[in-house]
Amino acid sequence: MNFRRQNTADKGQKAYCFAPHFFLRRGLRQHYWDEGVGDAVVMLHGNPSWSFYYRHLLAALKGDYRVIVPDHIGCGLSDKPDDAAYAYTLAQRIDDLEALLDSLAVNQRITLVVHDWGGMIGMGYAVRHPERIARLVVLNTAAFHLPAAVPFPLALRICRDTRLGTWLIRKLNIFARTAAYVGCKRNPMPSDLRKVYCSPYNSWKTRIATLRFVQDIPLYNDDPSYALVGDISAGLAQFQDRPMLIAWGEKDFVFNRPFLNEWLIRFPEATVHRYADCGHYILEDAAEDLIPKIVAFLAR
Repeated sequence: MNFRRQNTADKGQKAYCFAPHFFLRRGLRQHYWDEGVGDAVVMLHGNPSWSFYYRHLLAALKGDYRVIVPDHIGCGLSDKPDDAAYAYTLAQRIDDLEALLDSLAVNQRITLVVHDWGGMIGMGYAVRHPERIARLVVLNTAAFHLPAAVPFPLALRICRDTRLGTWLIRKLNIFARTAAYVGCKRNPMPSDLRKVYCSPYNSWKTRIATLRFVQDIPLYNDDPSYALVGDISAGLAQFQDRPMLIAWGEKDFVFNRPFLNEWLIRFPEATVHRYADCGHYILEDAAEDLIPKIVAFLAR
């Protein structure tokens, strides 16, 4: 099956083929997909993507599992509040996930599929509730501090720490547009697919989460999420007995090989699939090969 061509025929948010659901909490609506029955597979996207990233994997799994794919607040089809209404922090993201899954009575034998910021959020939840986690699928992400061998990219530094970065992200949508343009290497996204990835972030107001995610990257001891990331990293060891699949696009411009090495140090028994010619959006770039591997991993 040609995964990309199947979906890019439809444009914008109409490319969905799953029913939307909304979880209302503290006056804010969080969008999620909830398809199938069986053990839960929870898929967590990062920044600046959204639930759309998982559409093919959801379709492949929903016949055998209950697949839950939320949009984080500020992302995708979820509400996009201002700072007065919502704290755009890692701790808040983990609280959101916990509240959503509790509301759905999803509390055992969970498989987490995590990408980008979804790794930090998902593993933050896992460290809170290790008894609920059965398996892990890790896709170009982190759940620990920046590896010592990795300098913080200049482009992210500008976006995180400068007024210019704020303007570029919120005025020009530069973060989402650039990620869609460079995130696939083996199979670069055609223009209509890039537009879908950027479509939820169509104004200054709706791009707030794209910026706040970058600003929440913890680099220093006094950054708000720094201590929490340390706690998450320290808690990873308790999952060494859980089956784990790691799939990595080695041409990722942020989550590069040192990040993969950090996972392998912690989880030497993991099943690993490296894609030397693929980039950050590994489920787009290597869909034909990777999605069957994930299906087979879960079927063991």
